[in-house]
Order: sequence, then structure tokens, then C-alpha cells
Amino acid sequence: MYKYFFKRLFDIVVSLIALPFFLLIFIVLAPIIWLTDGGPVFYVAPRLGKKGKVFNMYKFRSMKVNSPNLLNADGSTYNGANDPRVTKIGKFMRKTSLDEIPQILNILFGHMSLIGPRAHLTTNYKGYDLLDDVRKRRLDVRPGITGYNQAYFRNSATSEEKLKNDVYYVENLSFWMDVKVFFKTIATVLKSDNVYVKAEAPVAVATVDANGESHTTVVASAEEAIAEISAEKTEAVETAGVSE
Repeated sequence: MYKYFFKRLFDIVVSLIALPFFLLIFIVLAPIIWLTDGGPVFYVAPRLGKKGKVFNMYKFRSMKVNSPNLLNADGSTYNGANDPRVTKIGKFMRKTSLDEIPQILNILFGHMSLIGPRAHLTTNYKGYDLLDDVRKRRLDVRPGITGYNQAYFRNSATSEEKLKNDVYYVENLSFWMDVKVFFKTIATVLKSDNVYVKAEAPVAVATVDANGESHTTVVASAEEAIAEISAEKTEAVETAGVSE
């Protein structure tokens, strides 16, 4: 009953209560984000929702405009403490998770839940029916602003570990599971646990050449990746912080 009715009801009530706080945070952060480089306040990106339905997820933009697409060796998005793509206000927002606040709108629109699996990237997504059973299982519920993965591991887990953790959450979803995740999230954010990956693994740079062909180059760091992109004058696959 909780999974199919009360969880959604709880999401709506909490997001409505949180909406005024979101507006206050927006009033403070929006001018700072815009004044940083004149770019958009929000970062909007496609994500996989329940049963594989694609939706646009909202976040406060924490990266510089036209930032290149950087991936860790395991295919996950790059997230390092010295990432040169992140703005000064962006570093603060990521550390405090304030960049996630606009997802309250996604909850109200029915795309997301307060607690659930991480909203997955649409990279290489070719349709729900083509996914294996494990990845389908992860999409049995709405993705969350926070969740078991985010609360207990934040950004320290690999892509495969995140998948296993998401499935574990789905298979053990209950009111008490969500309560534990909620309070663990607060503790994790306050202690700034696992904000960045523990070790900055080699980074893959996804670029497009003059002929429109995609290429991936593995380099040692984000700094080297961006220097290489500038030197070759290649075009990033996506812009405005694709790896957020």
C-alpha cells in the first residue's frame, strides 16, 4: 500500500511544503549563478524515469557554460574535487546538495520521488524493452532526489555498485526504509561525506570531429581533458555541464 499510494501522497505533501523554501533559495542563488558567466540558471537534462519513460530533470547549474562531457573509466560521469568545469558557486552547491533542490518541481510533475534510485542517464538508451531484467528492475519505481545510493555512498560507488544498490532499494522498499534513507541523507550532507570520487580515475573525453564522427580519448585528469579539447578545437557532445 505504501509503495503504490502513500509514497506518492507523501511526495506531493512534502514537495508542496518545500516549495516556498525552493523559491527563497532560487531568489538567492539565481542571480549569483547568472552573474558568474551569464549562462542559464537551470541545468536541464534528460533522465530515465519509471518504466524507462524519459523526462527532463532540473538542477541549479553548477558548471561553466559549454563544459565538455567527461566520463570516468567505468562509464560513470566524472566528479572530482578539482574539476575545472565547476564554478565557485557550483562547488558550494554540490557540497551542500543545493543544486538538487529544483527537482522538487520534478516531484510535483510526477517524474520523481523524494526518495528512490538515482535518476539514470539516457546515454546509449535504446528503449525499455531492450534493457536486461536488472536494469528494468531499477526502473520499477520513480527515481529520487535522494535514495539509498545517495545517502550511504553518495559519489563513492562505481556504476555497477550503484546499479546493485538501486535494485536492493527497489526490492526492499518500505516506509521504514525511506525514513532511514531520509535521515541518513541529512547526516551525509552535513558531514560532506563522499562529495567526490575518492580517486580521480582516468577520464574519457567524448568529442565530435569536423566530419561529425564521435571519438573517445582517455586522459589522466579533467584538466588534461579540457586542455586536449581546446588544443584540438573539437566540439563536446553536450554543453552546460553534461556530467552533473
